[in-house]
Amino acid sequence: MPPTDDNPRATRNGLPLRGLLIVPVLEIVGRKTRTALDQIGGLVYLFWDMLVWIWRGLTRPKVRIGRTAVVTQIVRVGVRSIFIVSLVSGVVGLILALQLSPPLDEFGQRPLIANIIGVAVLRELGPLIGAIVLTGFAGASIAAEIGTMVVSEEIEALEAHALNPVRFLVVPRVLASVLSMTALGVIASSVAILCALLISVTILEIPYATFTSNLVDQVKLSDFMSGFIKGGVFGLLIGLIACHNGLAVSGGAAGVGNATTNTVVQSVVAIIFADLVFTAAFFALGLV
Repeated sequence: MPPTDDNPRATRNGLPLRGLLIVPVLEIVGRKTRTALDQIGGLVYLFWDMLVWIWRGLTRPKVRIGRTAVVTQIVRVGVRSIFIVSLVSGVVGLILALQLSPPLDEFGQRPLIANIIGVAVLRELGPLIGAIVLTGFAGASIAAEIGTMVVSEEIEALEAHALNPVRFLVVPRVLASVLSMTALGVIASSVAILCALLISVTILEIPYATFTSNLVDQVKLSDFMSGFIKGGVFGLLIGLIACHNGLAVSGGAAGVGNATTNTVVQSVVAIIFADLVFTAAFFALGLV
C-alpha cells in the first residue's frame, strides 16, 4: 500500500512511516547518550587515577608529585589570568550597579545596591566569571598542549621510559587549576564589589559609609564560603576535562582542534550544571 499522510499505517520498505521517523531520532539520542556516558566515565577514571598518584606522593617518599611543575602551572594558569579576570569582573560590577539603580529608585532604595551586589557576586558571579574566563584562557591551552604531545607521540615516549602521564602531566595541571580557580574566584568577587562601590559613590551618589554598612550587614560568611567552594570545584572540572580531552586526541591536527573546542564547550556546560547543583544543595540546607 503506498504511503499517504492520511493513512498512519502506511508502510515503506516494510516499515511503518512513524517507525521510519522515530528510529533515526532514537539512534541520535542513543549515540549522544553513549558519548556523554563515555565522557563522564573517562573523567571519573582519570580523577580516581589522579587521586591515587596524589596519595602515593603524600605517603611514599620515592614518589614525588613535582612541586616545581605545580608552581609552573599555577603561574601559567592562574597568575596570567588575573588581569583578564579582574577586567571582566570589574566591568560586570559596574554594569550591575548601573542596572540596579533605576528599579531601586522607584522604591527609594538605591542604597540596597550594595546588598544585592554583595550577595550575587560572592555566591554566584565571582566564581562563575572566573571559571568561564579560565576555561577559555587556560582550559583550551591545556587541552591543546597535551593533545599535541599525543599527536607527536611524546606520551608514548613517556610510557616507554616508565613515566606515567597522569602523574607527570595531569596531576600538576589539575592541582594548578583547582588552586588558581579558588584564588581567582576571590579576586573576581573582590574586584566586582570594589568597582560597584566606586561607581556607586562617584556617579550614583551613595555615601561610602552607607554602601559599606549595607554590604557588611548583608554579606555572611556562608556567602563567601559558598563561592570559595564553587571556585575549587569549577577548577577541578576545568582541569579534568581539559586533560581528558587532550589525552583522548586522535586524528592529527584536526583532533587537537576538536579537543580544544570540546574542552571549552564541555567545561562551560559542566560549570553551569555544577553551579545549579551547588545552589540547589545550599538552598535545601538553608544556606542561601
